[in-house]
Amino acid sequence: MRLLFSFLLATSAIAQVGPNYERPETATTPSYKNSVNWREARPLDTLPKGTWWRVFGDTRLNNLMELATAHNQTLKASVARFDTARAGTGIARAAFFPTADINSAFTTQRTSPNMPSAFPLNGLHYVGPSYAVPLDFSWELDLWGKIRRQNESSRADAAAAANVMQNVLLGMHADVATNYFRIRALDGELQTVRDAVGLRRQALGIATARVKAGAGSELEQAQAETEVATAEAEVSALQNQRDQLENAVALLTGTNPSAFRLSGNSSLLPTPPSVPAGVPTDLLERRPDVAAAERALASTTAQIGVTKANFFPSIRLMGRAGYLSGDVEKLFEMSSMNWNIGPSISVPLLAGGRNRAYMERARAAHDEALANYRQAILVSFSDVENALASLRNLSTQTEAQHRARASAQEAAKIARARYESGTSPYLNVIEANRSLLTTERACATLAGQRLIASVSLIKALGGGWDQSLPVMVPVSTPDPEALGSTAPKKGFFTKVKGWFKKG
Repeated sequence: MRLLFSFLLATSAIAQVGPNYERPETATTPSYKNSVNWREARPLDTLPKGTWWRVFGDTRLNNLMELATAHNQTLKASVARFDTARAGTGIARAAFFPTADINSAFTTQRTSPNMPSAFPLNGLHYVGPSYAVPLDFSWELDLWGKIRRQNESSRADAAAAANVMQNVLLGMHADVATNYFRIRALDGELQTVRDAVGLRRQALGIATARVKAGAGSELEQAQAETEVATAEAEVSALQNQRDQLENAVALLTGTNPSAFRLSGNSSLLPTPPSVPAGVPTDLLERRPDVAAAERALASTTAQIGVTKANFFPSIRLMGRAGYLSGDVEKLFEMSSMNWNIGPSISVPLLAGGRNRAYMERARAAHDEALANYRQAILVSFSDVENALASLRNLSTQTEAQHRARASAQEAAKIARARYESGTSPYLNVIEANRSLLTTERACATLAGQRLIASVSLIKALGGGWDQSLPVMVPVSTPDPEALGSTAPKKGFFTKVKGWFKKG
Protein backbone atom coordinates (compact mmCIF):
# COMPACT_ATOMS: atom_id res chain seq x y z
CA MET A 1 0.00 0.00 0.00
CA ARG A 2 2.80 2.40 0.90
CA LEU A 3 4.61 1.51 -2.33
CA LEU A 4 1.45 2.15 -4.35
CA PHE A 5 0.92 5.50 -2.66
CA SER A 6 4.53 6.52 -3.40
CA PHE A 7 4.08 5.50 -7.03
CA LEU A 8 0.93 7.58 -7.37
CA LEU A 9 2.62 10.65 -5.93
CA ALA A 10 5.63 10.22 -8.21
CA THR A 11 3.37 9.80 -11.23
CA SER A 12 1.39 12.92 -10.39
CA ALA A 13 4.63 14.88 -10.15
CA ILE A 14 5.92 13.77 -13.56
CA ALA A 15 3.07 12.83 -15.90
CA GLN A 16 1.42 15.66 -17.82
CA VAL A 17 -0.65 14.97 -20.92
CA GLY A 18 -1.22 17.48 -23.69
CA PRO A 19 1.19 19.64 -25.69
CA ASN A 20 3.63 21.99 -23.98
CA TYR A 21 3.27 25.53 -25.19
CA GLU A 22 5.87 26.94 -27.55
CA ARG A 23 5.54 30.36 -29.10
CA PRO A 24 4.88 29.92 -32.82
CA GLU A 25 7.30 31.34 -35.34
CA THR A 26 6.07 34.32 -37.30
CA ALA A 27 7.07 35.16 -40.84
CA THR A 28 8.27 38.78 -40.99
CA THR A 29 9.87 41.01 -43.57
CA PRO A 30 13.51 41.97 -42.99
CA SER A 31 12.83 45.71 -42.80
CA TYR A 32 10.30 48.50 -42.86
CA LYS A 33 9.52 50.15 -46.15
CA ASN A 34 11.67 53.04 -44.90
CA SER A 35 14.64 50.72 -44.22
CA VAL A 36 14.15 50.25 -40.45
CA ASN A 37 15.31 46.76 -39.59
CA TRP A 38 12.90 44.08 -38.40
CA ARG A 39 13.38 40.79 -36.64
CA GLU A 40 11.03 38.08 -35.44
CA ALA A 41 8.26 39.55 -33.31
CA ARG A 42 7.60 38.27 -29.81
CA PRO A 43 5.61 39.85 -26.97
CA LEU A 44 7.67 41.95 -24.58
CA ASP A 45 4.72 43.51 -22.82
CA THR A 46 6.67 43.96 -19.58
CA LEU A 47 8.97 46.55 -21.13
CA PRO A 48 8.26 50.09 -19.91
CA LYS A 49 5.98 52.28 -22.00
CA GLY A 50 6.10 55.43 -19.91
CA THR A 51 3.97 58.53 -19.99
CA TRP A 52 4.60 58.93 -23.69
CA TRP A 53 2.35 61.97 -24.16
CA ARG A 54 4.81 64.18 -22.28
CA VAL A 55 6.98 64.17 -25.40
CA PHE A 56 4.58 66.79 -26.82
CA GLY A 57 5.29 69.21 -23.97
CA ASP A 58 1.65 70.26 -23.51
CA THR A 59 0.59 70.84 -19.90
CA ARG A 60 -3.14 70.72 -20.63
CA LEU A 61 -2.73 67.40 -22.43
CA ASN A 62 -0.85 66.03 -19.42
CA ASN A 63 -3.69 67.09 -17.12
CA LEU A 64 -6.29 65.47 -19.36
CA MET A 65 -4.31 62.22 -19.36
CA GLU A 66 -4.20 62.17 -15.56
CA LEU A 67 -7.93 62.85 -15.38
CA ALA A 68 -8.73 60.10 -17.88
CA THR A 69 -6.52 57.57 -16.07
CA ALA A 70 -8.29 58.25 -12.79
CA HIS A 71 -11.90 58.41 -13.99
CA ASN A 72 -12.35 56.66 -17.35
CA GLN A 73 -15.17 54.14 -16.89
CA THR A 74 -14.08 51.81 -19.70
CA LEU A 75 -10.68 51.52 -18.05
CA LYS A 76 -12.31 50.77 -14.70
CA ALA A 77 -14.32 47.98 -16.32
CA SER A 78 -11.14 46.57 -17.86
CA VAL A 79 -9.38 46.66 -14.50
CA ALA A 80 -12.33 44.79 -12.99
CA ARG A 81 -12.09 42.14 -15.74
CA PHE A 82 -8.42 41.73 -14.91
CA ASP A 83 -9.29 41.32 -11.23
CA THR A 84 -11.80 38.65 -12.27
CA ALA A 85 -9.16 36.76 -14.24
CA ARG A 86 -6.64 37.14 -11.42
CA ALA A 87 -9.16 35.66 -8.97
CA GLY A 88 -9.62 32.78 -11.42
CA THR A 89 -5.98 31.84 -10.97
CA GLY A 90 -6.61 31.49 -7.25
CA ILE A 91 -9.58 29.22 -7.94
CA ALA A 92 -7.47 27.05 -10.25
CA ARG A 93 -4.56 26.95 -7.81
CA ALA A 94 -6.87 25.76 -5.01
CA ALA A 95 -7.39 22.48 -6.88
CA PHE A 96 -3.81 21.48 -5.95
CA PHE A 97 -4.77 21.24 -2.28
CA PRO A 98 -7.11 18.93 -0.38
CA THR A 99 -10.53 20.10 0.74
CA ALA A 100 -12.10 19.50 4.12
CA ASP A 101 -15.63 20.33 5.23
CA ILE A 102 -17.70 19.81 8.34
CA ASN A 103 -21.19 18.80 7.22
CA SER A 104 -23.23 18.51 10.40
CA ALA A 105 -26.63 16.87 10.19
CA PHE A 106 -29.34 16.67 12.82
CA THR A 107 -32.30 14.64 11.58
CA THR A 108 -35.15 12.42 12.70
CA GLN A 109 -35.23 9.11 10.86
CA ARG A 110 -36.82 5.68 10.59
CA THR A 111 -34.70 2.77 9.42
CA SER A 112 -36.11 -0.06 7.31
CA PRO A 113 -36.49 -3.50 8.93
CA ASN A 114 -35.83 -4.96 5.47
CA MET A 115 -32.53 -3.18 4.95
CA PRO A 116 -29.47 -5.35 4.11
CA SER A 117 -27.86 -6.65 7.31
CA ALA A 118 -25.24 -9.17 8.35
CA PHE A 119 -27.70 -10.61 10.86
CA PRO A 120 -31.50 -11.05 10.85
CA LEU A 121 -33.32 -7.92 11.95
CA ASN A 122 -36.60 -9.75 12.56
CA GLY A 123 -38.60 -6.58 12.03
CA LEU A 124 -36.36 -4.40 14.14
CA HIS A 125 -36.07 -0.79 13.07
CA TYR A 126 -35.08 2.55 14.58
CA VAL A 127 -37.23 5.62 14.84
CA GLY A 128 -35.67 8.67 16.43
CA PRO A 129 -33.09 11.42 16.14
CA SER A 130 -29.71 11.15 14.44
CA TYR A 131 -26.84 13.47 15.18
CA ALA A 132 -23.78 13.49 12.90
CA VAL A 133 -20.75 15.80 12.96
CA PRO A 134 -18.40 14.43 10.30
CA LEU A 135 -15.28 15.95 8.76
CA ASP A 136 -15.20 15.17 5.03
CA PHE A 137 -11.79 15.08 3.36
CA SER A 138 -11.08 14.95 -0.38
CA TRP A 139 -7.92 15.29 -2.46
CA GLU A 140 -7.66 14.62 -6.19
CA LEU A 141 -4.28 13.36 -7.32
CA ASP A 142 -3.04 15.19 -10.40
CA LEU A 143 -1.86 12.00 -12.13
CA TRP A 144 -1.98 13.28 -15.70
CA GLY A 145 -1.39 17.00 -15.16
CA LYS A 146 -5.02 18.02 -15.60
CA ILE A 147 -4.93 20.42 -12.65
CA ARG A 148 -1.53 21.74 -13.68
CA ARG A 149 -2.78 22.40 -17.20
CA GLN A 150 -5.86 24.14 -15.84
CA ASN A 151 -3.66 26.28 -13.61
CA GLU A 152 -1.39 27.04 -16.57
CA SER A 153 -4.43 28.08 -18.62
CA SER A 154 -5.75 30.31 -15.83
CA ARG A 155 -2.42 32.07 -15.44
CA ALA A 156 -2.28 32.71 -19.17
CA ASP A 157 -5.86 34.05 -19.08
CA ALA A 158 -4.91 36.43 -16.28
CA ALA A 159 -1.86 37.61 -18.24
CA ALA A 160 -4.05 38.11 -21.32
CA ALA A 161 -6.55 40.12 -19.24
CA ALA A 162 -3.70 42.27 -17.95
CA ASN A 163 -2.55 42.92 -21.51
CA VAL A 164 -6.09 43.73 -22.59
CA MET A 165 -6.26 46.19 -19.71
CA GLN A 166 -3.01 47.78 -20.89
CA ASN A 167 -4.39 47.90 -24.43
CA VAL A 168 -7.51 49.71 -23.19
CA LEU A 169 -5.26 52.12 -21.29
CA LEU A 170 -3.09 52.73 -24.35
CA GLY A 171 -6.10 53.19 -26.63
CA MET A 172 -7.79 55.53 -24.18
CA HIS A 173 -4.68 57.70 -23.89
CA ALA A 174 -4.31 57.73 -27.68
CA ASP A 175 -7.97 58.77 -28.09
CA VAL A 176 -7.52 61.60 -25.59
CA ALA A 177 -4.43 62.86 -27.41
CA THR A 178 -6.04 62.49 -30.84
CA ASN A 179 -9.20 64.38 -29.91
CA TYR A 180 -7.19 67.01 -28.06
CA PHE A 181 -5.01 67.72 -31.10
CA ARG A 182 -8.11 67.80 -33.32
CA ILE A 183 -9.55 70.45 -31.02
CA ARG A 184 -6.28 72.38 -31.13
CA ALA A 185 -6.29 72.23 -34.94
CA LEU A 186 -9.92 73.39 -35.02
CA ASP A 187 -8.99 76.28 -32.71
CA GLY A 188 -6.41 77.32 -35.28
CA GLU A 189 -8.98 77.06 -38.08
CA LEU A 190 -11.56 78.97 -36.06
CA GLN A 191 -9.10 81.80 -35.43
CA THR A 192 -8.25 81.92 -39.12
CA VAL A 193 -11.92 82.02 -40.17
CA ARG A 194 -12.78 84.61 -37.52
CA ASP A 195 -9.94 86.78 -38.79
CA ALA A 196 -11.31 86.28 -42.29
CA VAL A 197 -14.76 87.41 -41.10
CA GLY A 198 -13.22 90.61 -39.76
CA LEU A 199 -11.32 91.28 -42.98
CA ARG A 200 -14.38 90.60 -45.10
CA ARG A 201 -16.46 92.94 -42.97
CA GLN A 202 -13.84 95.61 -43.62
CA ALA A 203 -14.10 94.83 -47.33
CA LEU A 204 -17.87 95.07 -47.07
CA GLY A 205 -17.50 98.49 -45.47
CA ILE A 206 -15.24 99.63 -48.29
CA ALA A 207 -17.64 98.29 -50.93
CA THR A 208 -20.59 100.01 -49.23
CA ALA A 209 -18.69 103.29 -49.04
CA ARG A 210 -17.78 103.03 -52.72
CA VAL A 211 -21.43 102.48 -53.65
CA LYS A 212 -22.50 105.52 -51.62
CA ALA A 213 -19.75 107.58 -53.28
CA GLY A 214 -20.88 106.40 -56.72
CA ALA A 215 -17.53 104.73 -57.39
CA GLY A 216 -18.71 101.15 -56.91
CA SER A 217 -21.55 98.89 -57.94
CA GLU A 218 -24.28 97.22 -55.90
CA LEU A 219 -23.05 93.87 -57.27
CA GLU A 220 -19.74 94.34 -55.48
CA GLN A 221 -21.59 95.17 -52.25
CA ALA A 222 -23.78 92.06 -52.59
CA GLN A 223 -20.73 89.90 -53.27
CA ALA A 224 -19.00 91.30 -50.18
CA GLU A 225 -22.09 90.56 -48.06
CA THR A 226 -22.12 86.98 -49.39
CA GLU A 227 -18.49 86.49 -48.41
CA VAL A 228 -19.15 87.75 -44.87
CA ALA A 229 -22.16 85.46 -44.41
CA THR A 230 -20.27 82.46 -45.85
CA ALA A 231 -17.37 82.96 -43.46
CA GLU A 232 -19.75 83.34 -40.49
CA ALA A 233 -21.44 80.05 -41.47
CA GLU A 234 -18.04 78.34 -41.56
CA VAL A 235 -17.37 79.56 -38.03
CA SER A 236 -20.57 77.89 -36.82
CA ALA A 237 -19.74 74.64 -38.63
CA LEU A 238 -16.26 74.50 -37.12
CA GLN A 239 -17.63 75.33 -33.67
CA ASN A 240 -20.08 72.43 -33.99
CA GLN A 241 -17.20 70.05 -34.69
CA ARG A 242 -15.28 71.42 -31.74
CA ASP A 243 -18.22 71.02 -29.37
CA GLN A 244 -18.62 67.37 -30.33
CA LEU A 245 -14.91 66.68 -29.86
CA GLU A 246 -15.02 68.43 -26.50
CA ASN A 247 -17.86 66.12 -25.44
CA ALA A 248 -15.84 63.12 -26.61
CA VAL A 249 -12.91 64.20 -24.43
CA ALA A 250 -15.32 64.61 -21.51
CA LEU A 251 -16.45 61.00 -21.90
CA LEU A 252 -12.87 59.79 -22.07
CA THR A 253 -12.04 61.61 -18.85
CA GLY A 254 -15.12 60.26 -17.08
CA THR A 255 -16.67 63.73 -16.79
CA ASN A 256 -20.24 64.81 -17.44
CA PRO A 257 -20.11 66.67 -20.80
CA SER A 258 -22.42 69.36 -19.40
CA ALA A 259 -19.81 70.26 -16.80
CA PHE A 260 -16.73 69.93 -19.00
CA ARG A 261 -15.08 72.90 -20.69
CA LEU A 262 -11.85 72.99 -22.66
CA SER A 263 -10.88 76.58 -23.34
CA GLY A 264 -9.74 77.53 -26.81
CA ASN A 265 -6.09 77.76 -27.72
CA SER A 266 -5.25 79.18 -31.13
CA SER A 267 -1.50 79.22 -30.57
CA LEU A 268 0.72 77.28 -32.94
CA LEU A 269 0.71 73.53 -32.45
CA PRO A 270 3.97 71.91 -31.32
CA THR A 271 6.23 70.29 -33.85
CA PRO A 272 5.70 66.51 -34.02
CA PRO A 273 8.43 64.60 -32.16
CA SER A 274 11.02 63.11 -34.46
CA VAL A 275 11.15 59.32 -34.65
CA PRO A 276 14.54 58.01 -33.51
CA ALA A 277 16.64 56.60 -36.32
CA GLY A 278 16.34 52.82 -36.44
CA VAL A 279 13.35 52.35 -34.11
CA PRO A 280 13.95 48.99 -32.36
CA THR A 281 11.40 46.33 -33.25
CA ASP A 282 11.28 45.41 -29.56
CA LEU A 283 8.88 48.34 -29.22
CA LEU A 284 6.44 46.70 -31.60
CA GLU A 285 6.79 43.39 -29.79
CA ARG A 286 5.52 44.86 -26.54
CA ARG A 287 2.17 45.92 -28.04
CA PRO A 288 -0.42 44.82 -25.50
CA ASP A 289 -2.84 43.47 -28.11
CA VAL A 290 -0.10 41.23 -29.56
CA ALA A 291 0.86 40.06 -26.08
CA ALA A 292 -2.79 39.40 -25.20
CA ALA A 293 -3.25 37.30 -28.35
CA GLU A 294 -0.11 35.32 -27.54
CA ARG A 295 -1.25 34.65 -23.96
CA ALA A 296 -4.69 33.58 -25.22
CA LEU A 297 -2.91 31.08 -27.47
CA ALA A 298 -0.97 29.73 -24.48
CA SER A 299 -4.24 29.34 -22.55
CA THR A 300 -5.95 27.35 -25.31
CA THR A 301 -2.87 25.14 -25.65
CA ALA A 302 -3.10 24.24 -21.96
CA GLN A 303 -6.81 23.51 -22.34
CA ILE A 304 -5.97 20.74 -24.80
CA GLY A 305 -4.13 18.98 -21.97
CA VAL A 306 -7.13 19.50 -19.66
CA THR A 307 -9.51 17.82 -22.11
CA LYS A 308 -7.03 15.06 -22.92
CA ALA A 309 -6.79 14.14 -19.23
CA ASN A 310 -10.51 13.28 -19.31
CA PHE A 311 -9.62 10.07 -21.17
CA PHE A 312 -7.54 8.77 -18.26
CA PRO A 313 -8.55 7.42 -14.84
CA SER A 314 -8.72 9.82 -11.94
CA ILE A 315 -7.96 8.98 -8.33
CA ARG A 316 -9.30 10.94 -5.42
CA LEU A 317 -8.32 10.25 -1.81
CA MET A 318 -11.50 10.29 0.27
CA GLY A 319 -11.90 10.32 4.01
CA ARG A 320 -14.54 10.93 6.64
CA ALA A 321 -14.15 11.07 10.40
CA GLY A 322 -16.52 12.34 13.04
CA TYR A 323 -19.20 11.54 15.51
CA LEU A 324 -22.53 9.77 14.94
CA SER A 325 -25.10 9.14 17.64
CA GLY A 326 -28.80 8.92 18.31
CA ASP A 327 -28.36 10.66 21.63
CA VAL A 328 -27.08 14.19 21.62
CA GLU A 329 -25.59 13.78 25.09
CA LYS A 330 -23.38 10.94 23.85
CA LEU A 331 -22.51 12.57 20.51
CA PHE A 332 -18.95 13.54 21.37
CA GLU A 333 -18.02 10.41 23.31
CA MET A 334 -15.26 8.19 21.93
CA SER A 335 -17.77 5.41 21.38
CA SER A 336 -19.69 7.65 18.94
CA MET A 337 -16.65 8.18 16.69
CA ASN A 338 -16.65 6.63 13.23
CA TRP A 339 -14.31 7.04 10.27
CA ASN A 340 -13.41 5.71 6.85
CA ILE A 341 -10.62 6.45 4.41
CA GLY A 342 -9.59 5.18 1.01
CA PRO A 343 -9.12 6.05 -2.64
CA SER A 344 -11.93 6.68 -5.09
CA ILE A 345 -10.98 5.56 -8.59
CA SER A 346 -12.97 6.75 -11.61
CA VAL A 347 -12.29 5.07 -14.95
CA PRO A 348 -14.00 6.59 -18.00
CA LEU A 349 -15.73 3.92 -20.08
CA LEU A 350 -18.63 5.43 -22.01
CA ALA A 351 -19.42 9.12 -22.41
CA GLY A 352 -21.28 9.17 -25.71
CA GLY A 353 -18.36 10.92 -27.45
CA ARG A 354 -18.48 13.85 -25.03
CA ASN A 355 -14.78 13.74 -24.11
CA ARG A 356 -13.75 13.52 -27.75
CA ALA A 357 -16.01 16.46 -28.57
CA TYR A 358 -14.37 18.45 -25.75
CA MET A 359 -10.99 17.63 -27.27
CA GLU A 360 -12.07 18.72 -30.74
CA ARG A 361 -13.47 21.95 -29.33
CA ALA A 362 -10.23 22.66 -27.47
CA ARG A 363 -8.17 22.07 -30.62
CA ALA A 364 -10.46 24.32 -32.65
CA ALA A 365 -10.15 27.04 -30.00
CA HIS A 366 -6.36 26.68 -30.22
CA ASP A 367 -6.43 27.06 -34.00
CA GLU A 368 -8.61 30.15 -33.66
CA ALA A 369 -6.24 31.67 -31.09
CA LEU A 370 -3.27 30.89 -33.36
CA ALA A 371 -4.94 32.67 -36.28
CA ASN A 372 -5.79 35.64 -34.05
CA TYR A 373 -2.17 35.84 -32.88
CA ARG A 374 -0.79 35.83 -36.42
CA GLN A 375 -3.41 38.40 -37.41
CA ALA A 376 -2.36 40.61 -34.48
CA ILE A 377 1.22 40.48 -35.74
CA LEU A 378 0.13 41.48 -39.26
CA VAL A 379 -2.07 44.28 -37.93
CA SER A 380 0.80 45.63 -35.86
CA PHE A 381 3.01 45.73 -38.96
CA SER A 382 0.26 47.46 -40.91
CA ASP A 383 -0.35 50.04 -38.18
CA VAL A 384 3.33 51.02 -38.00
CA GLU A 385 3.67 51.20 -41.77
CA ASN A 386 0.53 53.36 -42.03
CA ALA A 387 1.72 55.71 -39.30
CA LEU A 388 5.19 56.06 -40.82
CA ALA A 389 3.70 56.67 -44.26
CA SER A 390 1.36 59.32 -42.84
CA LEU A 391 4.22 61.12 -41.10
CA ARG A 392 6.36 61.08 -44.21
CA ASN A 393 3.60 62.17 -46.61
CA LEU A 394 2.13 64.77 -44.26
CA SER A 395 5.57 66.33 -43.82
CA THR A 396 5.94 66.70 -47.60
CA GLN A 397 2.37 67.97 -47.89
CA THR A 398 2.94 70.54 -45.14
CA GLU A 399 5.98 71.99 -46.88
CA ALA A 400 4.03 72.38 -50.11
CA GLN A 401 1.03 73.84 -48.29
CA HIS A 402 3.18 76.46 -46.57
CA ARG A 403 4.51 77.55 -49.97
CA ALA A 404 0.94 77.74 -51.24
CA ARG A 405 -0.08 79.86 -48.24
CA ALA A 406 2.77 82.30 -48.86
CA SER A 407 1.74 82.65 -52.52
CA ALA A 408 -1.92 83.07 -51.56
CA GLN A 409 -1.04 85.81 -49.08
CA GLU A 410 0.88 87.69 -51.76
CA ALA A 411 -1.94 87.22 -54.29
CA ALA A 412 -4.56 88.51 -51.82
CA LYS A 413 -2.42 91.55 -51.06
CA ILE A 414 -1.99 92.38 -54.77
CA ALA A 415 -5.70 91.81 -55.58
CA ARG A 416 -6.80 94.10 -52.74
CA ALA A 417 -4.38 96.86 -53.79
CA ARG A 418 -5.52 96.71 -57.41
CA TYR A 419 -9.18 96.76 -56.40
CA GLU A 420 -8.70 99.79 -54.17
CA SER A 421 -6.87 101.56 -56.99
CA GLY A 422 -9.73 100.73 -59.38
CA THR A 423 -7.62 98.64 -61.79
CA SER A 424 -9.10 95.24 -60.89
CA PRO A 425 -12.66 93.98 -60.30
CA TYR A 426 -13.82 92.90 -56.84
CA LEU A 427 -14.21 89.32 -58.08
CA ASN A 428 -10.40 88.98 -58.08
CA VAL A 429 -10.34 90.00 -54.42
CA ILE A 430 -12.98 87.39 -53.59
CA GLU A 431 -11.11 84.62 -55.34
CA ALA A 432 -7.79 85.60 -53.77
CA ASN A 433 -9.31 85.76 -50.28
CA ARG A 434 -10.98 82.39 -50.74
CA SER A 435 -7.70 80.83 -51.82
CA LEU A 436 -5.90 82.39 -48.86
CA LEU A 437 -8.51 81.15 -46.40
CA THR A 438 -8.40 77.65 -47.87
CA THR A 439 -4.60 77.43 -47.65
CA GLU A 440 -4.48 78.82 -44.11
CA ARG A 441 -7.12 76.37 -42.91
CA ALA A 442 -5.27 73.55 -44.66
CA CYS A 443 -2.07 74.49 -42.82
CA ALA A 444 -3.87 74.37 -39.47
CA THR A 445 -5.45 71.02 -40.35
CA LEU A 446 -2.14 69.52 -41.46
CA ALA A 447 -0.46 70.63 -38.23
CA GLY A 448 -3.07 68.68 -36.28
CA GLN A 449 -2.87 65.68 -38.60
CA ARG A 450 0.89 65.42 -38.17
CA LEU A 451 0.53 65.32 -34.40
CA ILE A 452 -2.28 62.75 -34.69
CA ALA A 453 -0.05 60.64 -36.95
CA SER A 454 2.66 60.82 -34.26
CA VAL A 455 0.12 59.57 -31.72
CA SER A 456 -0.84 56.76 -34.10
CA LEU A 457 2.79 55.72 -34.44
CA ILE A 458 3.27 55.75 -30.68
CA LYS A 459 0.16 53.61 -30.26
CA ALA A 460 1.27 51.27 -33.05
CA LEU A 461 4.61 50.79 -31.31
CA GLY A 462 2.91 49.90 -28.04
CA GLY A 463 3.31 53.24 -26.26
CA GLY A 464 6.32 55.39 -27.02
CA TRP A 465 9.98 54.63 -27.54
CA ASP A 466 11.54 55.80 -24.28
CA GLN A 467 12.34 52.54 -22.47
CA SER A 468 13.96 54.28 -19.50
CA LEU A 469 10.58 55.30 -18.03
CA PRO A 470 8.69 53.12 -15.54
CA VAL A 471 5.80 50.85 -16.51
CA MET A 472 2.50 52.71 -16.63
CA VAL A 473 0.11 51.25 -14.05
CA PRO A 474 -3.49 52.51 -14.21
CA VAL A 475 -4.32 53.83 -10.75
CA SER A 476 -7.96 54.82 -11.08
CA THR A 477 -10.17 56.50 -8.52
CA PRO A 478 -12.32 53.82 -6.80
CA ASP A 479 -16.07 54.04 -7.18
CA PRO A 480 -17.66 54.19 -3.70
CA GLU A 481 -20.62 52.14 -4.97
CA ALA A 482 -18.39 49.34 -6.23
CA LEU A 483 -18.56 46.18 -4.11
CA GLY A 484 -14.83 45.69 -4.54
CA SER A 485 -14.04 49.27 -3.53
CA THR A 486 -11.65 49.86 -0.67
CA ALA A 487 -13.36 53.12 0.24
CA PRO A 488 -13.88 53.33 4.02
CA LYS A 489 -17.37 52.84 5.44
CA LYS A 490 -18.90 54.97 8.16
CA GLY A 491 -19.28 52.89 11.29
CA PHE A 492 -20.35 49.38 12.20
CA PHE A 493 -24.08 49.89 11.78
CA THR A 494 -23.56 51.27 8.29
CA LYS A 495 -21.74 48.05 7.43
CA VAL A 496 -24.57 45.94 8.84
CA LYS A 497 -27.10 47.87 6.78
CA GLY A 498 -24.96 47.30 3.72
CA TRP A 499 -24.95 43.54 4.31
CA PHE A 500 -28.75 43.43 4.32
CA LYS A 501 -28.94 45.62 1.22
CA LYS A 502 -26.46 43.40 -0.63
CA GLY A 503 -28.46 40.35 0.32
